[in-house]
Formats: sequence, structure tokens, C-alpha cells
Amino acid sequence: MSNKKVTGKVWKFGSDINTDLVIPNFAIYMKREEQPAHCFVANRPGWVDEVKPGDILIAGTNFGVGSGRPIGDVFVDLGVAAVVAESFNGLGLRNCVNAGLASLPCRGILDAFDEGDIAEVDWGTGEVRNLTKGTTLTGQALPQEIQGIVEEGGVVEKLTKEGFLA
Repeated sequence: MSNKKVTGKVWKFGSDINTDLVIPNFAIYMKREEQPAHCFVANRPGWVDEVKPGDILIAGTNFGVGSGRPIGDVFVDLGVAAVVAESFNGLGLRNCVNAGLASLPCRGILDAFDEGDIAEVDWGTGEVRNLTKGTTLTGQALPQEIQGIVEEGGVVEKLTKEGFLA
């Protein structure tokens, strides 16, 4: 298996997932290690107790709309392997990528999966396979520079490795 492929259980979310839902206002000033416990508490209470390392988020349009909250860090800390959405808000996408989380747009993704299906996401090619149903979609592959950020575990890690940060 390519190191650009991840396989995991699908968690399905709708459109316009706001950063305030990922990290609620009361949790924004908590220490980073405390924030994940409150992820999606308003719209999916108990979700953090069910999500497992390697799981994959599937979402509708405009994922990550809102403020610049560190949603990527929260998902990485929870072990989420990838986010695939119909479309992303630009700030939300960069936040996830900067945290080292493979995040790619793929039209038709919501209709192609049911929650609990097993997905295989190749963020190098953009191919998203539903292993439960035996179907395949092709989303947007991550550009080479973005792939490098994800491979290094985030933008800070990449810049440190390249000598730009101490």
C-alpha cells in the first residue's frame, strides 16, 4: 500500500461544518490536549468516544467554514486519517493541511458512502474507494507541495526539516 493511502471507517457529516462545531467557543482557550474531548459536542455528542485512529471524515460542501480555529490539530489528535468533502472552505482546508491531515475535495462523496462504510483514500491520486460497496470516485489529488506538507506531518514540521525554523 502506498504511504499516500489511508483506509478507515467513515464518519459522515453534512455541509457547512463550521469550525465552531469542531472546537466550541468554551474550548478555544483550553490547552491543545484538552480540546479534542469537546469536538462536535453540540452536533454529535459522544462522537469523540466513538471515533478511532485511522477513521475518515466524509462531509458535504463548505467544510471548515468559519474562523481560523485549529480544527486540523483536533482531528490529528483524535487520530483522523483524512477528510474528504464535496468542497472545503479555503481556511478550513489550509488549517487541516497545515496540521498534516490529508484533506481533499471529491464531488459525489456524500452519496457514495453511508456512515460506517470502509473507505480507502489515496491523497496522491485523488482516488476514493468505498470498500464496503465496491465503488470508486476520483477527487482532486493533493498538489505536490501540499503532499509534502502532509507527508512531513504538517507545515511546521516541513519548514523545520527544510531549515526554515529552528
